[in-house]
Amino acid sequence: MDLRKILNIFTVLVAATIVTIISLWIGQQAYSWLPPQAAAESELIDDLISFLVTLGAFIFLGVTGTLMYSIIFHRAQRWDLSDGPHIEGNVTLEVVWTAIPIMLVLWIAAYSYQVYEEMGIQGPMELVHLHNSVSMESADAAPQEEGEPVENIDVVAKQWAWVFHYPERNVTSTELHLPSDRRVRLALKSEDVLHGFYIPAFRLKQDIVPNHTIDFEFTPIREGQYRLTDSQYSGTYFATMQANVVVESPEDYHQWLSYAATQKPTPAPNQAASEYAQAASQPVKNGWARVAPATSPLVNYPG
Repeated sequence: MDLRKILNIFTVLVAATIVTIISLWIGQQAYSWLPPQAAAESELIDDLISFLVTLGAFIFLGVTGTLMYSIIFHRAQRWDLSDGPHIEGNVTLEVVWTAIPIMLVLWIAAYSYQVYEEMGIQGPMELVHLHNSVSMESADAAPQEEGEPVENIDVVAKQWAWVFHYPERNVTSTELHLPSDRRVRLALKSEDVLHGFYIPAFRLKQDIVPNHTIDFEFTPIREGQYRLTDSQYSGTYFATMQANVVVESPEDYHQWLSYAATQKPTPAPNQAASEYAQAASQPVKNGWARVAPATSPLVNYPG
């Protein structure tokens, strides 16, 4: 092997090392692009996103770096209009650059499916009562003692409102309150169409299928106020179908439950119902029918 080949191999190794280091650094930066991790399960999604960003950065830098190197150091001389060298196909090279993308895609698919399974997400085609259990817990979450009770909350989605019922104290609210560092089990139900339970800070998204109850478990780990949205288009006013999610200490959570239990149920404000009533009262009709929002729920705590 002559000196030129050795130099070329050394150059490729150095370039690959530099690209790998930069890609790993970019992958680590991906964690700062996302909201704070507010649930134990969010670590799974953040690790997956960091992995995908690292892999994407490596491919992007590798391909663009090769192109730039070729353009700068192997370009034809000015006024050189001659044909390039005739090169026959290289079977080994073609097998390699076909096999590598296939293995990468399979790797990404296997990793993504593993995360999907660990988070216990159920697809919209599930037609049985399901119980999900997420096996992963972040190091930031309090350890779950065997036999320790799980906080059970009923979640009802309807056009266009979220309603939360706490069986422990028979409290109903349009604001979701959760104890920090405690396991939570939601019984998700839909009264009409397909809805999507989605809390970006928790990295949790679960489709809610009409006429079926889906149990969904997770562990909030960061106190604060977050936002729940409907990830599925559920009709005209689906953008108004949002709710506050309050994660607080177990003491503050039970104190809130006790306070809410003393309040008399009253109709909760409903933005969709207000907008529908305003549109219905306009003298000029727009020509298409609107689905009337569900009746405002009676709640102990409207939020």
